[in-house]
Amino acid sequence: MTASRLRDLPPTIFGQMSALAARTGAINLGQGFPDVDGPASVLAVAAEAVAGEQRANQYAPGIGIAPLREAIARHQERHYGLMLDPDTEVIATTGCTEAIAAALLGLVEPGDEVVVLEPYYDSYVAMLEVCGGIRRPVTLRAPDFRVDLDELRAAVGPRTRFVLLNTPHNPTGSVLNHQELSAIAELAVEHDLTVISDEVYEHLTFGRAHVPIATLPGMRERTLTLSSVGKSYSVTGWKIGWATGPAHLVEAALAAKQWLSYTSGSPLQPAVAYALDHEPAFPAELARDLAVRRTRLVDGLRALGLPTYDSDGTYFAMSDVGALGWRDGLEFCLDLPERAGVVAIPAQVFHDRRPDGVNPGAQLVRWAFCKSADVLDDALARLAAARLER
Repeated sequence: MTASRLRDLPPTIFGQMSALAARTGAINLGQGFPDVDGPASVLAVAAEAVAGEQRANQYAPGIGIAPLREAIARHQERHYGLMLDPDTEVIATTGCTEAIAAALLGLVEPGDEVVVLEPYYDSYVAMLEVCGGIRRPVTLRAPDFRVDLDELRAAVGPRTRFVLLNTPHNPTGSVLNHQELSAIAELAVEHDLTVISDEVYEHLTFGRAHVPIATLPGMRERTLTLSSVGKSYSVTGWKIGWATGPAHLVEAALAAKQWLSYTSGSPLQPAVAYALDHEPAFPAELARDLAVRRTRLVDGLRALGLPTYDSDGTYFAMSDVGALGWRDGLEFCLDLPERAGVVAIPAQVFHDRRPDGVNPGAQLVRWAFCKSADVLDDALARLAAARLER
């Protein structure tokens, strides 16, 4: 398996559907980005770093500036009690997507088996193809999207080296509970597995607290935790993320990152440090607001006869379009802009193809509710006025 295999993968679904929204003038409830920016004070620090007296427009250190790494360490201690050395156990990355790439490229060897929660964010597939890693999916199935513990245990074999975890989970909106996390942790300790944990939606949960797996017994020394500022502070375009954990895992990610972007958003790094230290309440306020918008969208979709599942976190909720007569969610999503002027994301593309041809996500569609109330109401009105049945 080599990087050339990326040519065999289809383009990312997010680019395809966002381009479709732009081309048709449809409301984009597909790609997860908000339509309101984050705190004004944080934006002001970024503007100052670009054009003020203390300009920061040249290369930052590849590891990230010290104030940012220190702020990330304080964030992990404040929220989770995780103590980190900012000089050896924290690096800044170009968003969580690069953190995922750097972690996998730096750690996974050809032939290593990697347990992954399915459906999964599409960059996981691309990067594992480059690394030569072998996916061992554990599928989260509707309606509850919980981890099947028997399936989890069966996925671990003699060549398993890693668990690629994602909680809060995109696209299902599931937040792993203590039983699920404990089972993963016990397997990791028993089989000497390294856990790479994508926690980019860590603060955006609704009634179920996020627990980093690194806080469980025996996991601090075997977990590389990934996150970013984009979702928690509504600045998704800034692409400033991080990887934290024991020095040997961070060093492996940094070894790969130096050949990717090398450095990340110099004038944005001071602003992210400021956000983490001086606007700590913003993510919780955002989560409360998102919970209201989630209810608005989910209730609206259900009123249209579209079964829609509860979401405990993230920006997203999932619907089953089979109730409307559609057997193929991708076909539904490609047709929807013309029918209703709305774009959604088909979940089937986040699943592996199976020998029997059955795709557990075939009829599932992901909607983003990180939009203003007016946008959500407009989208629901368009859907209500359209003929959605197959």
